[in-house]
Amino acid sequence: MAEYRLGVQLHGHADDVRGVCVCGDAGIATSSRDRTVKFWTRNPEKESEYVLSKTLAGHSSFVGPLAWIPPSDRFPEGGIVSDTVRCLAAMPGLGILSASHDSTVKLWALTGQPLLEMIGHSSLVYSVDAHSSGLIASGSEDRSLKIWKVEKENLVDGVCVQSIEHPGCIWDTKFLENGDIITACSDGTARIWTTDTNRFCSDEELASYTDLISQYTLSRKTVGGLKLMDLPGVEALQVPGNSDGQTLIVREGDNGVAYSWNSADLKWDKIGEVVDGPGDTAQGQVHDGVRYDFVFNVDIGDGEPIRKLPYNHSDDPYAVADKWLLKENLPLTYRQQVVEFILQNSGQNNFVPDSSFRDPYTGANAYVPGGQPSSSDGNAPKQIFKHIPKSGMLSFETAQFDGILKKVTEFNATLSSDSEQKQLSLSETEMSRLPAIVKVLKETSFYHTSKLADADMVLLVKILKSWPPKMLFPVIDFLRMFVLHPDGAALLLKTIETGNDVLLETFHKAVAPPVQPANLLTILKAVTNLFDNSCLHQWLRIHCAEIIDSMSNCKSSFSKNAHLAYATLLLNYAVLSIESKDEQSQAQILSAALEIAEDDTQDFDSKYRALVAVGSLMQKGLVKSLALDLDVKSVASSAKASMDSKIAEVGADIELLAR
Repeated sequence: MAEYRLGVQLHGHADDVRGVCVCGDAGIATSSRDRTVKFWTRNPEKESEYVLSKTLAGHSSFVGPLAWIPPSDRFPEGGIVSDTVRCLAAMPGLGILSASHDSTVKLWALTGQPLLEMIGHSSLVYSVDAHSSGLIASGSEDRSLKIWKVEKENLVDGVCVQSIEHPGCIWDTKFLENGDIITACSDGTARIWTTDTNRFCSDEELASYTDLISQYTLSRKTVGGLKLMDLPGVEALQVPGNSDGQTLIVREGDNGVAYSWNSADLKWDKIGEVVDGPGDTAQGQVHDGVRYDFVFNVDIGDGEPIRKLPYNHSDDPYAVADKWLLKENLPLTYRQQVVEFILQNSGQNNFVPDSSFRDPYTGANAYVPGGQPSSSDGNAPKQIFKHIPKSGMLSFETAQFDGILKKVTEFNATLSSDSEQKQLSLSETEMSRLPAIVKVLKETSFYHTSKLADADMVLLVKILKSWPPKMLFPVIDFLRMFVLHPDGAALLLKTIETGNDVLLETFHKAVAPPVQPANLLTILKAVTNLFDNSCLHQWLRIHCAEIIDSMSNCKSSFSKNAHLAYATLLLNYAVLSIESKDEQSQAQILSAALEIAEDDTQDFDSKYRALVAVGSLMQKGLVKSLALDLDVKSVASSAKASMDSKIAEVGADIELLAR
């Protein structure tokens, strides 16, 4: 059979293309994680090309598979049905095809009887479709489009006749009537593959695509189980080791090279090149450059991407679940489900929690379902709390850097094209610096050695001080991640100490009327992240009253995520004010947290964090009597009756404190 080659690429979505629907002769619909559906029609001037006809907006979350409603009296132009299901497809004259998480494609008779199985993918299969010619196309997380041939007269296992590599996960694939295949890829591009030489793309575009695949493959290369691109460069050898014999693996060209620290000569001795061996996979799995006993794929549904959950046998699953949910910005109500998932998939069904364990986020003991605290001596048992006091700070550590850079680029282009605001736009050199900063910020495992330059802070200050408020939110989001890097926090403090308090100036812009909800959300998260580095704690103490008052006045403009960020901000401020024994600040934080705790419209996570702040201030702070005057007993009683187990538990903690 003739080989498929790239014909057309449909650029337009701002995020992963998740679904494809062939709408008869009318055109093609694609859906995306950018919350839109786009409708493409044939170019009347060139039959082999497609042009964007309509963008359908209105979804509040990712859009997955699509279905076409042919024209009718009710829908004269036809319709498209889209918010997410797993993939099934009809195999004309035979039955139903299914795409499975076990890396296979299966054909079933309409009676439910399995007819054949197609094995070849190495990861989850997300999509499958069939053509009247007997060809089947499937797309997978393994980045391949596989084309299978099934003979109706001889139903043995399908044969893979071609495999086409992509620069990302393939979320969906469909046949066109003419036999062409369209794929939806996580790199934001839909592609049409054809066997018709008249519809092949140009040699230049094919060469560009081949180069893209090569670069992507290189970026995923591993050495000794570690991703090559995640390894530090040779500049890391300029930093002395911590102990004799310490091993460091650095990236040299396309290879990983191991060095050992020589304490006697104060230098790194080269050991040799690191290679993957046959025993690597048996020693565990690697996530973000660290080896774990397990790295689970977690599918939380609702159109969300697969999440990676690392775990070691020696870990406390409750601590891992809490940390992972906070990192992934997922509801804490998933906690018990995540713990049960970990125990089941790690073979630890008989797990017994360690009673001495202290939660790194709240400082509390591990939650034991149905368990009761016990006394180890003959004295009266001490008060034991499950969720208070809070210790340590919370932060918002994940970011869609590609989306941030895209929005900054878009706004910069708008400024450049406006004759009155052109002077505010960034030069090409300045714009090129932003991806370089992002590269440093992404590599969190090397924060102890990576550096940010003074010029990086100068560039950020320039944008924050000069750009219009309506364009600030992606820049504030950039600042949010910038301050998580130790150098970023230090550079910001250095700027403030010179008398240029760009942080306070940006805060004032974000809360000034007319309020921009996107600015509110990003500044809330950015200020919350300041707590991560102690060098900025004094600034936070000085401006505590102003920050809380301003945010309280803006609550009517909060989104759901902003409410959660505000509750997180108050929780961090509670910890800080307890450390500094600042009674005045504690009183203000207590009052603001109680407002959230008493608000029945708040989501569980926001209310939980506010209640932990209240309980921590009562137990370790100086405002217990004030809390009693503010009827905290009533708040605790309401919380105890909550359907959410964690809110009920922290309500019980506060009630115990209030006795």
